Parts: sequence; structure tokens; C-alpha cells
Amino acid sequence: MAGISRRIALSVLTSLEASNVTMDVLLAQAFEKEPMLSQRDRALATELVFGVVRWRERLDWVLKDLSHVSFHQISVPVLSILRLGLYQLLFLSRIPPSAAVNDAVELAKETEPRWVTGYVNGVLRSAVRTGKDVPMPDETSDPILSLSIDQSHPVWLVEKWVAHMGLEETKRRCRANNRIPPLTVRANTLKCSVKGLMDALAPLARELVPTQFAPEGLVLKGLKQPIGEMAPFCRGWFQVQDEAAQLVTHLLDPRPGEIILDACAGLGGKTGHIAQVMADSGRITAADRNRGKLEALQRSMVRLGITTVTVQHLDIQSIPQGLFETFDRVLLDAPCSGLGVIRRNPDVKWEKKPEDLVRLQRDQTRFLTTLAPFVRKGGILLYCVCSLEPEEGEDVVDRFLKRHKDFDIDNSFSYPKFLAPFVGTTDFFRTSSQEHDMDGFFGVRLRKIG
Repeated sequence: MAGISRRIALSVLTSLEASNVTMDVLLAQAFEKEPMLSQRDRALATELVFGVVRWRERLDWVLKDLSHVSFHQISVPVLSILRLGLYQLLFLSRIPPSAAVNDAVELAKETEPRWVTGYVNGVLRSAVRTGKDVPMPDETSDPILSLSIDQSHPVWLVEKWVAHMGLEETKRRCRANNRIPPLTVRANTLKCSVKGLMDALAPLARELVPTQFAPEGLVLKGLKQPIGEMAPFCRGWFQVQDEAAQLVTHLLDPRPGEIILDACAGLGGKTGHIAQVMADSGRITAADRNRGKLEALQRSMVRLGITTVTVQHLDIQSIPQGLFETFDRVLLDAPCSGLGVIRRNPDVKWEKKPEDLVRLQRDQTRFLTTLAPFVRKGGILLYCVCSLEPEEGEDVVDRFLKRHKDFDIDNSFSYPKFLAPFVGTTDFFRTSSQEHDMDGFFGVRLRKIG
């Protein structure tokens, strides 16, 4: 019988092809069904799922060369088994080729007829012999396809990026997207100092280093136990949050005593940080249309010791008139393509299509329009997305400002030194994986003219 890690990975990969549930959610659900799963098996299952999804295009290119069966005739479960086996053969040198092939064959035996098992065995044994020698597309004659296969990104996205920023910068972005992101946390300074958190976490990780820019961040490597089981986490001493997301709160620049709206609060990463920067003084409304996320947010605020947050279940596409007063600052971390966080969510690059950017731009502009009346005169509406696509960034801002003459880009803000590297002459905030080893975010402060 195949190992539990590979069986979990196969289940998640097969479900991912047949549903609109994200990869991280599917993995979490699979782990809930196996409460006795060891940390080692959990780590391997995670690596297999992320690795297969991250390198899918490269894997499929090789499989098409090795398979005598037309690709569109291969069922989703069998294709997932082949990808799992091939990923181990091409990318995981610590796993013996025989183990990778045998486990794939065992997985096929559990559900497939005998001839399919033989097919899986034949393809992967061919991969052992010649998989690394399969010719790639020629870079000189077709640089777009070559980069798409070599770095496993969809052709349309590579083509778009090359047109926007050139071939070499696109290569850098694709390579950065394929690197495993660091685990970054933010000290909850309501309960402990950054130094105090470092001391508490030192026995629980192989390495700890402060983030390069965000003042409250730490990068953790080589964890010795799951985050949720760590005593400092249970005491509310930190939140898991990428460095770029930490910087967004400082771009908002909330002040103690202010009234703040976090309009798409999600699980509350930025909500908690806003309260922290405000010294838990003032009023914060955390709104989201997902009740489950709001319940998780409330639990997180209790763990962090935050008392100033009130949750509000709503869809910002249609806020009832009179529901809110005006706010000193409004954060719109808008629903977006997520193309700035591919390294963290590699399934995003296969899910999104060019037409999605058109739809998202329309929605993002409408969200800004809906929120504009709830910003007091002289107040700040911070728009941000975890995407660096112009359609979701500069173009949305341009469309909004053309229709709302009572707002302009806030060019009077005095950026702290740690934010300055991310803000250009246009006062647009940008972070990127290839430049800063953090998630890709776009943001801008919009001021309501008093």
C-alpha cells in the first residue's frame, strides 16, 4: 500500500482539478481527517501537493513526451498519480526512484484496472531512464513557450509580463514565484516585544532573523513543532503574516483613538495589526461576507488580547444606507487575482485567465465607489491588492479618481524610512517576490478632500 503522505497528496490533487476549493483549504481538510498524522508525513504531503501544482506545466511537458496515450485521454486521478511520481523523480533527490515509482503503482492499483497500472509503471520507468533528458522548447525560436515550460507558468501570463517588463525581468519573477516562501510572523507588541518573541521562539526553530523592512516581523526556519501548538502562539504573542502585508498596515498609518473600517477583513491579519499599532485604543470595524472567516477573526482577536474590534457581516458590493458612520481611515484589501502571491498559492496561476482581470477591475472600482461615502473629509481610503497587474492597480485608481473628484492621491504622507523603498514618485506602493523576497502587493493612499 502507498504511504499515507502520497495518498493524501493524490486526494488533494484530484479534488483540486474537480472543484473550486483552493489548495490550502483542501490540504487542511485532508489533515483534519488524519488527526494522528505525524509532522513528517504532513510535511511530505504538503511538499508533494505544492510541488506538483507549482511545476505542473513542466511535468506535463515531460509526460506528453513519455506517454503513448494521448494526454486528453488520461483521467484526472491517473494524471495526478503520474504527476506525483514524476515530481519526485525530477525534483526530490532524497526519494529513491524505485520508491517513487512503486508508490505510484500502488496508488494506481487501489482504483484503476490492471492495464492502467501497467501504463503508470511504464511511463514512470521511462522517466527514470530519460525524464531529465526530454528536450525543452528552444528559447531562441520561441522564448515565451520556453520560459512557460522551464518555469512552469501559463503562456498567457508569461506573454503578458514580457510585454510589460521584458524577458529578463519576467524570468526573475517566474523564478521567484517558484521559490518556497519564508514563514514570516509579526510580534504582537500589545503582549511582547520583538526581542521577547525572539527569545521565546528560539528553542522552537532552527533559525530566527528579523525581517529586513517591517519593524515587528521575524522569519522562522526549521520549525520544531506546528505553529498552532507553540506556547507563544497560544498566548497571543504573534500572528503569521507575510512582510508585505505587515507593511500595508503601516501604509494605512492608523492612530490611537481613531475609527477604522477594515472592509474585507478576512481572517484578520491586518485587523490585528491595525489594533496593535493603535495600542488597542479607538474603534475598528472588521467587515467580511464570509461568516466563517469572521468567526475565526473573533477567536484570533481574543487570543491576541484585542478589545477594540467589532465584526460586521456584509458584502461590500451593497452596504445598506445608514449602516455606518464615517471613518477616519478605511482599508480596502480588495478581492483580486492573487497573482502577486503565486509563490505562496501556486494554484492561482492555473485558475486565473485574462478575462478575470477585466471582471476584477470592474468589481474593485465598484468597491471603492461603495466605500467612498464612508470616509470622512480629510480621511484616508487605502486601496491595496496582492497583485502587481496594472489592471488591478494603477488602472483601478485612475478609473476611480476620474469619477470621484473629492478624492486624490495622498502625496502629503511622510513615509517612514522602512516604507520609502517601496514607494515611487507616483506614491504607489509596490512590493515583489523577485525584488524583496516578500509577497507582491500594490497599494495607494487616497485622501478625501476636505
